[in-house]
Amino acid sequence: MTTRVIHHGGIRIATAEAGAGNPETIVLSMGATASMEWWPPRFVDALVAAGCRVIRYDLRDTGGSTTNPPGASGYSVADLCDDLIAVLDAYGLNSAHLAGMSLGGLISQMAAVRHPERVRSLTLIASEPLNGGEEDGAGIDPRFMEHFGTMGSVDWTDRDAVTAFMLTTARLSAGSAHPFDEDRERERIGRELDRTSSIKSAFNHALIAGELDARWDVRNIGAPTLVIHGSEDPILPLASGQGIARQIPGAELLVLEGTGHELHDADLPRIAAAISRFLSSVPTSGSAG
Repeated sequence: MTTRVIHHGGIRIATAEAGAGNPETIVLSMGATASMEWWPPRFVDALVAAGCRVIRYDLRDTGGSTTNPPGASGYSVADLCDDLIAVLDAYGLNSAHLAGMSLGGLISQMAAVRHPERVRSLTLIASEPLNGGEEDGAGIDPRFMEHFGTMGSVDWTDRDAVTAFMLTTARLSAGSAHPFDEDRERERIGRELDRTSSIKSAFNHALIAGELDARWDVRNIGAPTLVIHGSEDPILPLASGQGIARQIPGAELLVLEGTGHELHDADLPRIAAAISRFLSSVPTSGSAG
């Protein structure tokens, strides 16, 4: 794996690349409050083994990318979409396959609407329809609102206290299909904390401003699309994934029974195999990537 920092419009974006030289390129965008560390190494390795060049990056306010003070984001989802396109530009990609989880899926959908020529396919994991489409799903589990309501009492300078808060978030995100692996989550949280200067700034994603242009709608996506969603997602219920799949012509839907808002190790072989099969069905392109 190689790492690289790119710059555009005064923004610093930390990126990582694996599988250089492989015939297909897939760019991964992670969800709100999470850096690229939340893409499991086993998942990246599986995609590389399937013939993909895998590029990941940190969203603003996470990892090694530009970090704003807590409570002061000042950017929109459209700006995050511009960051994604800047990653493609920096790597010399005329087009690429895009995969996004949660907020990363929303960003990827926006790229497919605003820059359709740049997007060969979409894989949307635990995401929601761009601009809502027909529905927004049933809404977030109230337990999350209670948990996030305790943020003000967390000492964000205390690594143990932050780890405990993030562990609770991960536990609430999990479904019933697999045992919660606290050791794995602690290790991932540790990597996250090691790479950021202000973990609290990641929660600026809750403040992302600006209404979406009415033209930026899931129903205007023409790219081949695979939707992957857990049946027990407590943040974006299964109805969100079903809504995406219903509104994009020809979209496929893979439901992970008993899975929550997570990338659990036990699900990774099935997810990676589904993506590999899906990408092999996408028509080849003469463009780079």
